[in-house]
Amino acid sequence: MTSRDGYQWTESSGLVKGVPSIGVIQPPTNIKDEQAIYDVIVVGAGYCGLTAARDAALSGLKVLLLEARDRIGGRSWSSNIEGYPFELGGTWVSWGQPHVWREISRYDMRNELEISHDYSRGVNHFSLNSASGSRNMSHEDEDRLMESALNKFANVDGQHGRTVMPFPHSESYSPEAAKYDKMSVADRMEQIKDDLSPDEHTVLLGFVLLCSCSTPEKTSFYEYLHWWALCNYSYEYCIEYLIKYKFKGGQSSFAINFFKEACATGRLSYAFNTPVATIKDNGSDVQVTARDGKIYKAARLISAIPMNILKDVAFSPALIPGKLDASNREHVNKCVKIHAEVRDRDLRSWSGITYPNNSLMYAIGDGTTPSGNTHIVAFGGSHNNIQPEKDINKTMQALQTLTPMDIERVVFHNWADDEFAKGAWFFSPPGLVTEHLEDLRAPQGNMYFANSDWAVGWRSFIDGAIEEGTRAALAVKRDIDRTRFAHL
Repeated sequence: MTSRDGYQWTESSGLVKGVPSIGVIQPPTNIKDEQAIYDVIVVGAGYCGLTAARDAALSGLKVLLLEARDRIGGRSWSSNIEGYPFELGGTWVSWGQPHVWREISRYDMRNELEISHDYSRGVNHFSLNSASGSRNMSHEDEDRLMESALNKFANVDGQHGRTVMPFPHSESYSPEAAKYDKMSVADRMEQIKDDLSPDEHTVLLGFVLLCSCSTPEKTSFYEYLHWWALCNYSYEYCIEYLIKYKFKGGQSSFAINFFKEACATGRLSYAFNTPVATIKDNGSDVQVTARDGKIYKAARLISAIPMNILKDVAFSPALIPGKLDASNREHVNKCVKIHAEVRDRDLRSWSGITYPNNSLMYAIGDGTTPSGNTHIVAFGGSHNNIQPEKDINKTMQALQTLTPMDIERVVFHNWADDEFAKGAWFFSPPGLVTEHLEDLRAPQGNMYFANSDWAVGWRSFIDGAIEEGTRAALAVKRDIDRTRFAHL
């Protein structure tokens, strides 16, 4: 089946909207009783919503899952183009991410992982393109350069951040750590500018801004330190945890297992292509009205809606001020993720950073397609004026600026212009996390709020989404049980 989401381009087809994916759900609904009242409605079928719906159904609750898109996965989904999974959103997983690894083990997918990078053949080098010129270096030299720069960046305490953030999975943060949330990446760069070589400066910003897909001024230094702490305070583990292991069949091959298990309980109803307009907590129940006017009711509700679009749904009672302020401010990641299938097979072992003079700043060889071509994945941000669906030729030029390549196919999803996300994975501006994390996590009456955007551990990652879905489903089950037992 083909989703409405995503785009692909080939010379013969031109730019085409919609990408085939095994995550598209048919039929789009299984609701038989339009007047049914559920135990819980889950809004959103990304990993958080899928986890919440599955766990709630397994616990014996009657569940309704509502999703605006025609597919599961939210901001993590993969294509199935001629049998190849281009990852349109979240991609990489690791056994260092505990919730993800639990689910990989649950679905017996431990042998379904592969390594993104293959340095056994081809050019086997890293390209560094900066304002001072362009050159290639070995991946060993790339690692040494990156490690030196990132260690200097994170070393706020003489221990590479270990004493500032010793428990990155904690819900609380010390005043010492919180002060760094007032700082931007630009602020930290100013502090260490004299300690960085020109090459270190370029690769540092290229890597950190790959994490946020924003500008140094808008990127929270604290949030980067949180990522760094989760990655064992080292560049080596950043690569291990963030950008090394992925599913051979794509993220949708993982997500579909959550959905199938929930369906198998017989307690999951669902409706896709169902954007939500209003959510009203009446005290005795929660009423959800879709854009098409259909009304759904349940005792409780789990909103798995991303932070940037919470403000677009009319809640009654209104969202508490902290939730609304966070949504109005928005997180800063406006990533545009571009995949290129290229005929240059030697680029399988290539990677590169081009900063600051290109709208795509970071790219790697990320796979081999069934035809033997190389798959390149590149990252940029809408602040760099890249909008591939409006100007595919400019996007092709940006790919060529990274390194010369013979392009056969381009595949992408512009998350910045996605009305149901308004951004890619969460990355905060200065101040937002320490000011509003507790607000975002707080329930309101019969409404519970869960999303990777405000996970405690791997915030913004698939692992964080599963963490949050697990938390919300358990909280709702306990709440409903308390209510039922109170009436016995």
